[in-house]
Amino acid sequence: MIAIITEKPSVASDLAAHLGITQRKNGYWLGKEYAITWAFGHLVGLAMPEIYGIKSFQKDNLPIIPQEFLLVPRQIKIKNEYRNDKRALEQLQIIKEIFDRCNKIIVATDAGREGELIFRYIYHFLNCKKPFERLWISSLTDEAITEGFQNLQKGTNYDSLYESAKARNQADWLIGINATQALSTQANNGVYSLGRVQTPTLAMVCERYLEHTKFQSELYWKVKLQHSSNGIVFHTLSEASFSSKKEAEASIEVLNTLKSVVIIESEQKEKREQPPLLYNITGLQKEANTMYNLSASQTLKIAQSLYEKKLISYPRTGSKYISEDMWHQIPELILSLEKNESLKEHAKKLRTQKLQKRIINNEKVTDHHALLITENTALDLTKEESMIYQLIASRILESVSAPCVKEVTNIKCKAKDQLFTTTGIVVISEGWRGIRGYFGQRNTPQLPEVKEGESIKIRNTSLQEKRTQPKPLLTETTLLSAMENAGKRIENEEERLAIKEVGLGTPATRANIIEILFKRNYIQRKKKSLVPTEKGLQVYEIVKNKSISNVTMTGEWEKSLANIEKGEMSVTDFQNSIKQYTKQITTEILNTEIKTSPKQLLQCPKCNKASVKLFPKVAKCTNDGCDWLLFRSICGKIISEKAVETLLTKGKTPLLKGLKSKAKKTFDAYLVIGTDAKTSFEFPQRKKK
Repeated sequence: MIAIITEKPSVASDLAAHLGITQRKNGYWLGKEYAITWAFGHLVGLAMPEIYGIKSFQKDNLPIIPQEFLLVPRQIKIKNEYRNDKRALEQLQIIKEIFDRCNKIIVATDAGREGELIFRYIYHFLNCKKPFERLWISSLTDEAITEGFQNLQKGTNYDSLYESAKARNQADWLIGINATQALSTQANNGVYSLGRVQTPTLAMVCERYLEHTKFQSELYWKVKLQHSSNGIVFHTLSEASFSSKKEAEASIEVLNTLKSVVIIESEQKEKREQPPLLYNITGLQKEANTMYNLSASQTLKIAQSLYEKKLISYPRTGSKYISEDMWHQIPELILSLEKNESLKEHAKKLRTQKLQKRIINNEKVTDHHALLITENTALDLTKEESMIYQLIASRILESVSAPCVKEVTNIKCKAKDQLFTTTGIVVISEGWRGIRGYFGQRNTPQLPEVKEGESIKIRNTSLQEKRTQPKPLLTETTLLSAMENAGKRIENEEERLAIKEVGLGTPATRANIIEILFKRNYIQRKKKSLVPTEKGLQVYEIVKNKSISNVTMTGEWEKSLANIEKGEMSVTDFQNSIKQYTKQITTEILNTEIKTSPKQLLQCPKCNKASVKLFPKVAKCTNDGCDWLLFRSICGKIISEKAVETLLTKGKTPLLKGLKSKAKKTFDAYLVIGTDAKTSFEFPQRKKK
């Protein structure tokens, strides 16, 4: 018998249907030749310090660097301790029984770094020695599955991928566990989470926020002129800015006496804007956030759903290209889009056009090619699924369409020693931009034909008052770009070039990093912008000059991990450098003086002693004989320290707005404490009509 293991039950069902297997058992499908079982994501992971007999959050135990990492079944946290997940244990037992009965394993977890790690950890935890082959496919269509089974790969072909995934996982454990415990014990005010990628990402958000809020906006003025030539009225604007209104007005007085300007430059150029490349997952996440305000994690979740519905290729891809041997699929996909209501006319037009081939690049296709739709018809999609599917489909059409051609006219004129300019844009051929109608600045008012040396009268002068603007706050779109292009922030040219091709995290992990910052209460949304919370700023102020927030270091690790995956770097060398770095950052943080203003303990409503201490997630009575506890996360909102203090001193919080019920309905309420020390809601009285 041959065992097949997938990453989740839904994929197992798809493979069972493809192979004609109809007999479903507890935790697996059974046929004549195959038994198909599944994981629930990461069933096995790295053990926490307690498994090694090390007590957490003790300065004397830091840094914690295991001689050999131990694997354990998935853990869940109950109160203050980790316990085995019962569901994971049951499924692992089923997998073990199937592996024991089979003579060979086909690995059908997702074809990527995480999928490989999920299987290998299970395989090693169960101490399995059976040979295995790899089903490596980029979509779940019947055609792709058939081709994949016909071309099963040797399991050992992916050893380097596994070593890279394992090295990343262990590095994240070492840095996350030690940095978090070092900072938390040093601050002595709850848990402050740090991480290899999350901390430099938090630093980006905080730096931009502080730069934005500290920015001092200043007034300045520009001079605007109105002209007329060949019956066409147009305007020019001064190149120079005036910091003083009086200076600007003096400039206008001079211009009014001159009454004309001289053309010193007039050029007309044809600008060809090449079509965009296909989406990788980061590009799709940025577009979805800009257009639909979907978070990076929401977009990834929707794309994963479309993949499992066999409508798009593997979503967690970092490539924007396809290989040469895939080109024949593109015309077929375009033909299938002639049935797509909103894209059919554009798809039909491409029949008569020469398709652009910028998307072909064999060297830039690694594990997976760029995001593509499949030949299957998209039916019964949710609103969000339809939006993401249409983005991917329209990008395919755009990527092979003709360039957008614009005629750009630049005019520069001079009056005494002052220069004035204007630009005119006319779209000659829409090309790829016509598919979704995204032109930015499509057409500007028509400019006349003028010649150098020609004198043009000034018909009117006016002042334009403007303000200097700060760099905008980061959104998820711009944060993803900043993570993707983290190397550009580095001033040292040698270091910048060294990590040019990598960024913070990977295309597959960036969404999760951003979500972690939300879960840790380090950042929050302010409309579409991302801003740090008070806690996030506290952490940033402590670590901003520490190596753990260093983008260069993190980028170099990403490059090292990529080299391990290619088989170009020793895993041992990387591990040794990470262990050394772990010791360095732990010492750095433990030697940091963290100033925290001592807060007065509040009176406990249960034992009536001044013993309640505020932590980031809870308000807790510290009296040994009392178990009073208040979780600060209530109905989707974090209750502020001030609100908790008001609750404990006055028995009632200020009105809490924007709470969400289990039915996802928004409501406002007060939180009150009863005589039994339990909390409940009190709703504001409705105003009489």
